[in-house]
Amino acid sequence: MTTEQLISKFDLTEHPEGGYFRETYRSEGIIENKNLPNKFQGNRNFSTSIYFLLTSEKFSAFHKINQDEIWHFYRGSSLKLHMISPQGAYSFIIIGNNIEANETPQFVVPAGYWFAAEVINSDSYSFTGCTVAPGFDFNDFILPKRKELIELFPKHKDIITRLTHH
Repeated sequence: MTTEQLISKFDLTEHPEGGYFRETYRSEGIIENKNLPNKFQGNRNFSTSIYFLLTSEKFSAFHKINQDEIWHFYRGSSLKLHMISPQGAYSFIIIGNNIEANETPQFVVPAGYWFAAEVINSDSYSFTGCTVAPGFDFNDFILPKRKELIELFPKHKDIITRLTHH
């Protein structure tokens, strides 16, 4: 399938961090704010899930959320997921189906980590899914300006510059 076919078939729309998405699941169950850590404002669903499509031209810019985020690989090119811990340690993982080459089809980004993702192969796409618990809410989403993130982690200036939009 082409990128355009995937976008049409799964009714994907542009995501603020880059790429395309559609929410596929939002639990009916609710966790009341009084039962959540202080970093959350308001109630949250138990869990949410999305389809997420990145292309060679559209990366997922550095951002962070308050929850762990589980990535699931479906098809296309493998992707490189970049992470910066709250303490400033950089790491990456390759998410894909080539298990013999140490790619992983599923990976958990820890809560509070800054992370970005890009398609490894040119002229390709990575079709993935992401699951978040407690459920995703845009109040938990921080998409920093390039300058702000570089001020926090100056030694990672090159990767931050490449994987931020502004």
